[in-house]
Amino acid sequence: MQPTATVLVYSDNATTREQVRLAAGRRPAADVPPVEFVECATLPAVLSALEAGGIDICVLDGETAPVGGMGVCRQIKDEIFHCPPVLLLIGRPQDAWLATWSRAEAAVTHPVDPVEFAGALAGLLRSRTAVGA
Repeated sequence: MQPTATVLVYSDNATTREQVRLAAGRRPAADVPPVEFVECATLPAVLSALEAGGIDICVLDGETAPVGGMGVCRQIKDEIFHCPPVLLLIGRPQDAWLATWSRAEAAVTHPVDPVEFAGALAGLLRSRTAVGA
């Protein structure tokens, strides 16, 4: 049995977290491991989950308040040794430059499109496996 990948999902919106789970499904692509989710609605919860370890990918909602996913991404990239890759949910395509500033490895726009999201998540899972992380 293939091990699962753990995906942290950060959003203050329960509907957004649900959309992420549904878009990814149990396995976002046939050639990547099944996924399980750790849901966080606050920055302290994100930091605690990352400190505990075992997170393979972070999905951060750039529209979360009061601390948006872009700021969280930049912070964890600065503070977490071997920070997991980040998939950022952005409000509009024009915000892609902010995703680059935050050092996210990938970005998709709200609302969550299942095909686009699953493809981006699978790409991060593949690249993580390729580097042996």
